[in-house]
Order: sequence, then structure tokens, then C-alpha cells
Amino acid sequence: MKNEPDDYSIDNLKKDKTEPWDGIRNYQVRNMIRDDMKVGDQAFFYHSNCETPGIYGLMTINKEAYPDHTAFDKKAKYYDKKSIKEKPTWLMVDVKYKRKLKRVISLTELKSKKELQDMKVVQRGNRLSITEVSKKNWQFILSLE
Repeated sequence: MKNEPDDYSIDNLKKDKTEPWDGIRNYQVRNMIRDDMKVGDQAFFYHSNCETPGIYGLMTINKEAYPDHTAFDKKAKYYDKKSIKEKPTWLMVDVKYKRKLKRVISLTELKSKKELQDMKVVQRGNRLSITEVSKKNWQFILSLE
């Protein structure tokens, strides 16, 4: 799960303990949140659009998909006038801090590993803020710490 550290970082999550993962405005990602994410699932916290993009920590899904209230707030950054409370377009999950990695595993390093070439995050043109990680890739990435 990607986020820009200037917006919300792994250190923010460590301090806050849990946080709603809001602002998703991509249908493919929304569907992953709705259909695939379950309480207890683990996720990497990935910093993007920063000096060293990469995986900084681990978190767990703490609450399954529910309506993203920021879509209804006209003052919010992610307001969507087409989304209505009775039939919300956008969803979010709550995430809970688990731990920071022992070291940052950079995007450059991820791209250099032939074992990870099937991961969406290392593929050219991928702009999704959430991508699935196979169990095999998850274990391999953790072995890099």
C-alpha cells in the first residue's frame, strides 16, 4: 500500500497506531479493498514520490471496507460529487501499525531482484496505490531485511 510520506508516513502510523486508508479513487484498487482485504491481512507500507521510494514497514488490516467519508466532504481533498452516502462509490479500510522494517527496501532494489519481476510495483507503468503481493514474494522481500 503506497502513500507519500509528506502526506502520511510509516512514522505517522507508528504514532497513531491505527488509521483509515482513505482517498482511493481508482476502481481497480477500490475493488481490491472491497473484495480482497480482510481483517488480519498484512500489508507493506510503501513510501512513494520521495527521495527513496520503497518499503518502509508493515501494517495489518484492522477494519474491512466501509464508505470513504472524504468523498462526501466538499472541503476534503478527495471529495467526489458523484459519490452519495446512500450508494457510496469509494471505500476505505483501517490499517494498524505492525513495525518498521529493519532497513528500507528501495524500489531500485526490488527491481533488481529477478525473483520479484512478476510484482506489479516493479513493472513499468504501474501507478496503482495498492497492489497484491504473493506469499512467495512477501517472504522473499522479508528475507531481504
